Amino acid sequence: MREPLAPIALTEFQAARARIAGTAFRTPLVRLQVDSPSELYLKLETLQPIGSFKIRGALNAMRALPPERLAQGVYTASAGNMAQGLAWAARELGVPCRIVAPDHAPRTKLEAIERLGASVQLVPFADWWQAILEHSVPGERGTFIHPGADPMVMAGNGTIALEIFEDLPDAGAILVPYGSGGLACGIACAAHSVRPDTRVYAVELEGRAPFAASLAAGRPVSIDYTASFVDGMGGKSVLAEMWPLAKQELAGSLQATLRQVADAVKLLVERARVVAEGAGAASVAAALANEIGAKKIVCVISGGNIDTKKLATILSGDIP
Repeated sequence: MREPLAPIALTEFQAARARIAGTAFRTPLVRLQVDSPSELYLKLETLQPIGSFKIRGALNAMRALPPERLAQGVYTASAGNMAQGLAWAARELGVPCRIVAPDHAPRTKLEAIERLGASVQLVPFADWWQAILEHSVPGERGTFIHPGADPMVMAGNGTIALEIFEDLPDAGAILVPYGSGGLACGIACAAHSVRPDTRVYAVELEGRAPFAASLAAGRPVSIDYTASFVDGMGGKSVLAEMWPLAKQELAGSLQATLRQVADAVKLLVERARVVAEGAGAASVAAALANEIGAKKIVCVISGGNIDTKKLATILSGDIP
């Protein structure tokens, strides 16, 4: 069993911000004009060079490694966005990058990975999930960069919180899609270093919510996984090494249905002219579907890499 991850100090987030400056963007925070008892704000990670927040953690993790660790390149297990983040960072540093992806990964994301110069190996979901659990792939060489359960990845992700509080010091709640937990826990640790009373919530899909199930059980549990157009979050279980930190730092799990997430994708296009993938829009869906009790709520729009056919289906009012 892997060692539980510990809370990350503010100095690590500040160091991460310096490492990624000039490559990862400082993304804007904008108000969403929508009927709601709370003011909703969008943290637009869709505007990163790869269309998602993953460039922050991938770049910080790679720049924190000594050169000898990069000699044989890097690899990860990713459905798309972390793969793009790592591929971008590897291209910046001039090292090889290899990606192990589940065989249901969206074609849009796979094509983007290949454009960035990384090689992709498609495997069954069970094999891909095993790589997430084990932090390695048998036979692969080089350094494995975990998509979430890595302190340096989480430190890079947490720079989002530093920017949020510079733009909105009185943010009462931050809603973050929950995949491996690296984004939600990274943001929560950074947020609580700056403003301890801010609540950071995990956002999950109704019926596909391993963190909510684990909270109910009081321990990490597995659930049945069903693939959907919301491919950037969720999984079979909460990672054991992430569980103590997630339980400590996150205020709970807020859930939304597939219909609500699709409606949020459509809403963001129509009201904010923002194209978000399913996981990216899930925070807005959860904010509109749940009573949160905060005056100002920040929804982290984690990514915008959605297949155009799926987007067209959603804009026509259907669920892909």
